[in-house]
Amino acid sequence: MFDVLRHSWALLLGILLLMLGNGLQGSLLGVRGSDAGFSAFSMSVVMSAYFAGFLVASRLTPGMIRRVGHVRVFAALGSFISAVLILYPSFPHPAVWTLERMVIGFCYCGVYVTAESWLNNAASNEQRGQSLSLYMIVQMLGIIGAQAVLLIPDPSGFLLFVIPSVLVSIAFAPILLSVAPTPAFGTTKRMTLIELYRVSPLGVVSLFLLGGVFSAQFGMAAVFAAEVGLSLGQISMFVASFYVGALVTQYPLGWLSDRMDRRKLIAAVAFAGGLAACLAVVAPENFNVLLIAAFFAGGAANPLYSMIIAYTNDFLEPENMASASAGLLFVNGVGAIFGPITVGWAIETFGPGGFFGQIAVLMMAVTAYALFRMTRRAAPSATDTAPYAMVLPSASPVAVGVAQEYAIEAAEAAEAEADEHSATDKAS
Repeated sequence: MFDVLRHSWALLLGILLLMLGNGLQGSLLGVRGSDAGFSAFSMSVVMSAYFAGFLVASRLTPGMIRRVGHVRVFAALGSFISAVLILYPSFPHPAVWTLERMVIGFCYCGVYVTAESWLNNAASNEQRGQSLSLYMIVQMLGIIGAQAVLLIPDPSGFLLFVIPSVLVSIAFAPILLSVAPTPAFGTTKRMTLIELYRVSPLGVVSLFLLGGVFSAQFGMAAVFAAEVGLSLGQISMFVASFYVGALVTQYPLGWLSDRMDRRKLIAAVAFAGGLAACLAVVAPENFNVLLIAAFFAGGAANPLYSMIIAYTNDFLEPENMASASAGLLFVNGVGAIFGPITVGWAIETFGPGGFFGQIAVLMMAVTAYALFRMTRRAAPSATDTAPYAMVLPSASPVAVGVAQEYAIEAAEAAEAEADEHSATDKAS
């Protein structure tokens, strides 16, 4: 781990600053939109635009990089991010914010693809798993830290928009000045959604549902908190609780995932997250209840993403894992686009409790479908399962690809070890 830090500290510092900027602008828009009198549904459209831009960029960025190179793409997209962050308070209108939020989503995806390519290139094969884990931890710490920045007094109305712009601009310096050669960027043949569904119906359906859960948490948590009248400090703590929960539960749930029927664990974790959300539906104005609900909902949703990818890999040959990841990302991205919009509708229709109500419904739907799939086919044995690799729902195709490479290498190593043991037994 220390060796990874020594070689990649500049990249990780840049990612931390990028996530501080991204986490801050999402929460800040939720608060400022409420202050400006935007309806919950209007804000849901604004928040949904980020995921639409992110999904489009996941398809277009590789081609852009191949045409003009990593450095130019990175610098151009970074400039757009800084500019849009400054423009937010200049034109406080839902339609303008929707367009700007889509641009931000597109640019952040492109920046992640570029930075993650460099991070992967800097890590040796032996360090890839540690590098990926450290990268994901830094991402979550950045989002959590951003909520503290939200508490800085902003009498002018512009300061809190200037801060993420500055953070993003500074983030490029350690990355561009420290990384040597730009890595090669390859393409992966995609598996069609029909083929992917035939391989793992649970993987496709669950990741679509989880896309709605994650985007609701990432995009609408601050909007909901403002709707129920939380103070700025309480909003900061509430949004951070989702990611603190994810940080705490990733490792223990990942450890369990490699040692039991993953469908049982998926059903149990989703049920726990749904139950926590139901608790908040009953008492949406009790701050302590909201913190507990956010902690467990976030602690369930984020590890589930990695768990479901690992479960899908259980039914794939190593050479097909990378191609399947593109389809899984697309399905999750489509679900993420609709998540904030349906939450906005639920809040306006049923009141603030609609925020956690949707999360509860989606989590319980994952539970029900996992239980149903358990009746359709037997689980693979624990020795035949693919290893769990920590991946966040906000990860770009590159980070997911690195996780898949790690899973492929681990699967091939396990297969080689099994063949060696078999040959030794026959010889004896």
